[in-house]
Amino acid sequence: MKTMLALLRRHGPTAFGLVLLAGAIYVVQKEFRDLSMRDIMAAVEAVPSHALWVAAGWTLLAYAVLTIYDRLGSVYAGKPVSYLRTSLASFCAYTLAHNLGVAAVSGAAVRYRFYAAWGLTPVEIAKVIAFTSLTFGLGGMALGGAVLVLEPEILPWFRDNLPHWAMQGIGLALFAVVGAYLVLSRVLPHFTAFGHKIDLPGFRMALMQTALAVVDVAVTTMIFYTLLPAADGLTFVRFMGIYLAAYSAGLAANVPGGLGVFDTVVLVALQPYVPAPQVIGALFLFRLYYYIVPLFIAGLLFAGFELTQRRHLLARMGTEARITDSLEVPVLAGLSAVMGIGLLFLGALPSRGTRLAEWAGEFAALVGHFASSVVGSLLLVVAYGMLRRLRIARIAGILLLLAGAAAVAVKGEPWWLVAIFLIPAALLAGLSSAFYRDARLTGEPMSASTVMSLTAGVGCALLLASIAWRGPVTNDPWYVVPFSGSAPGSLRLAVGVAGVLLLVAVFRLLRPSRLVAEPYDEAARARLAALGAEAPPQADGAVFVDGAGFAFRKLDKVWIGLGDPAGGEQARIAALWRFRDICERNGVTHAFWRVGPALLRAYEDSGLAAIPLDEGGYLVCRAESNPKDLLLRARAVM
Repeated sequence: MKTMLALLRRHGPTAFGLVLLAGAIYVVQKEFRDLSMRDIMAAVEAVPSHALWVAAGWTLLAYAVLTIYDRLGSVYAGKPVSYLRTSLASFCAYTLAHNLGVAAVSGAAVRYRFYAAWGLTPVEIAKVIAFTSLTFGLGGMALGGAVLVLEPEILPWFRDNLPHWAMQGIGLALFAVVGAYLVLSRVLPHFTAFGHKIDLPGFRMALMQTALAVVDVAVTTMIFYTLLPAADGLTFVRFMGIYLAAYSAGLAANVPGGLGVFDTVVLVALQPYVPAPQVIGALFLFRLYYYIVPLFIAGLLFAGFELTQRRHLLARMGTEARITDSLEVPVLAGLSAVMGIGLLFLGALPSRGTRLAEWAGEFAALVGHFASSVVGSLLLVVAYGMLRRLRIARIAGILLLLAGAAAVAVKGEPWWLVAIFLIPAALLAGLSSAFYRDARLTGEPMSASTVMSLTAGVGCALLLASIAWRGPVTNDPWYVVPFSGSAPGSLRLAVGVAGVLLLVAVFRLLRPSRLVAEPYDEAARARLAALGAEAPPQADGAVFVDGAGFAFRKLDKVWIGLGDPAGGEQARIAALWRFRDICERNGVTHAFWRVGPALLRAYEDSGLAAIPLDEGGYLVCRAESNPKDLLLRARAVM
């Protein structure tokens, strides 16, 4: 039973997200199989210019509202930070969280980087994170409750299966949750839950928090609503209900930006009001305004902040000190994923008939359509490997981005679009030290599973290449071919199976290598002593990776490393991440006891926050952990 619960906790959210994504793809291809890309592009071009400017204004206002979240959060934490600084932290955190949507690059990690540099403790940062996370939920529940009470028939699949009074009851329940929070903030300063003391913000702060969240959700909805054509019966309140349902589904799917799931809910829910090509055109523009353009701006701002911090650290620690690359990697992974999505879209568009396209001849059709969509799909998978800081993912990302740039150039797209693909490739080429982990393909002996994945990947890639070169579907993206009525059934099946198997094989090959913890015996103590690591009389295990290692103790729900890993710099960081993987596999969190300042940035990269110890050194643990409790338990067994 415990094993089953651990598996559900570890893989449940991912499996649920994949099920939702697969269902979304099935619904889209079933309901909108007759869509024409020409109609979609015509719908995008038909959006009035004034609507584009108004949507841009709403976007600026939406992010301006989000900046107030962090300002109030710092006040709630008891460590007010200037509005200029909180604006920077808020914009970068929300933009990266919107686009990437995974724990490794969540808004919490970004906020920790900013606020730790500005002097906030892990507990104070955790309060800011909790405040900002709760604020959006309050706005969603308040507006969602209002929509369900006023428009209980808003969603067709609920309208057909649930009576109006049931939907209105759900809306009133959402109102009750918001009301209970306001009342508790008025009468109860704090309470204890699951061993954690939770301070409520006070009635005035809670009221401001709720009002701000309502404005935020309404303004963000207005961006999308402005880009849609006028339609009978589609009021702003009704569309807000559709948007909230789609956004909630995207969050539940746990995929970057709710990609696919959010879009499917919007497409199906708007089907009675707006033609599908116009909905897809508005979706594209909405993602461009609210996701893609802010991601590039946030990436540049965050890179500038990191460079500034690094210069100060180098000045303080000496010019020979080497600081591990931090969230530049998630930013580049996000940009690579965006480039992959762009190739999926661009691969469906015709070439522009430029001289380069005419000179390339058949090769232009090959790289401009079918192969572009394959490269875009692979970039999405490789971006996941980049987040795990795999060396092979970095190399694959560079090659795929260069291939994407070549495809865009051959299609005759403008030079600045080609440059957009080349910039992340160049940055990845200069960040070799930030990718220090081996994948199973490169870091483990060849197993039957690895050989099978490698064989399947190579075979499917060759099959798709031969179909793209000689087949009748070179002008179609690969993901459209399985649902095409003009292609032979055997070809549709071959492309669909080969495409899915290729992505699955690459994903499996990009998993980090798995090195289990070793028992703590005389041999382990001797290896640790030889490395110069702590070799205490008692420990529960040891981790060794590429000539680096350390011992660790097992506490309840947390395993704690004893001192810094000893060994070469890159090997020490690899050992740190290996320990994190081992802990995740066992359903516990990881921490380190009495570590020095040299690897603090690497610990932060793995999701840990540093707490100074009275006896010297640091305890590094998860920011949401209870540091006092962990300190007491650690001292009791060390």
